[in-house]
Amino acid sequence: MSIRTEDELAALKRIGRIVADCLRFMGSKLEPGMTTRELDDLGRDFLLDHGARSAPELVYEFPGATCISVNHEVAHGIPGERRIQAGDLVNIDVSAELDGFFGDTGGSFIVPPETKIKRRLCDATRRALDAAIRQATAGAPVNRIGKTIESEARAGGYTVIRNLGSHGVGRALHEEPKFIAGFYDPKDKRILKDGMVITIEPFLSTGASYVEDTGDGWTLATSSRYFSAQYEHSMVITKGQPIILTLPS
Repeated sequence: MSIRTEDELAALKRIGRIVADCLRFMGSKLEPGMTTRELDDLGRDFLLDHGARSAPELVYEFPGATCISVNHEVAHGIPGERRIQAGDLVNIDVSAELDGFFGDTGGSFIVPPETKIKRRLCDATRRALDAAIRQATAGAPVNRIGKTIESEARAGGYTVIRNLGSHGVGRALHEEPKFIAGFYDPKDKRILKDGMVITIEPFLSTGASYVEDTGDGWTLATSSRYFSAQYEHSMVITKGQPIILTLPS
């Protein structure tokens, strides 16, 4: 969507803050021995307490309020009876709806003790997100986002997951502009416009370039020898720096 009024911006900030606070809350509750379903239940209760509805459930009938992916799982992991272990790399993706507006955010968390491999991967992915956000201004080509992410990934010795990307958001969970690649696509001639609402969500890996369905119809993963990380913000494009919608309170 494109922002037209201050009321729309305020509504997007409300739901953006809720999903951001939910993500931070869930990350703070991660501990060895808990199941991913128990973690998801915490997220569900948080959203409900703030009047929001889980977007994956609402839009796609996803079997969980949030997506929780562990280690070589990269996205859309189904909450269940899997127990989180010390040292696991856990990605949590939180998206929700409130009053007809959607917010979408995500982040990767390392359950202590950390390893250098996982910490460096997460730090590089954060840098890729921050760098891409700085390039996302009205009038810039959409493919500048992917070019920046890919450049940051290569600088750190990482690969980009090429069949996952960013997207438009606002009045729907996924809307125009559809798939925004996390790599440079010279064929993408789209231009970022003032007021456009999008996510930026780099997926960096220690060696994988693609994810595959694990067979449950939802969970996307790489080979078990790789790790991947993701961080995501929703934002409004402006002539200057984007307005980040998914900042915690």
